[in-house]
Amino acid sequence: MAEYTLEIYKDKKGEFRWRRTASNGEIVGASSESYAAKKDCEANANRDTSKDKWEFYKDKAGKSRWRCFSTANGKQVGKSTEAFSSPANAKNNARMNGWKG
Repeated sequence: MAEYTLEIYKDKKGEFRWRRTASNGEIVGASSESYAAKKDCEANANRDTSKDKWEFYKDKAGKSRWRCFSTANGKQVGKSTEAFSSPANAKNNARMNGWKG
């Protein structure tokens, strides 16, 4: 996995979210929901993603993106924070966030 920094922060509502930032400063992944408890946010950010369902898709502009769903409850638990020019680039970004391919 490429080098990144995991940041846990409070959003405007005062709830916790996570984001991963690459060494070049770009955000490469983020939580899809907020958490009332910091420990729940940390658990989501650091969970074993091998059982998650990963979806790769084209957005309305025709760019490639990914999103990740928990198989335990079906909730979306992660997503790409940007659109990519190709499915391969979206998959490379997903690998930085735990997708095993």
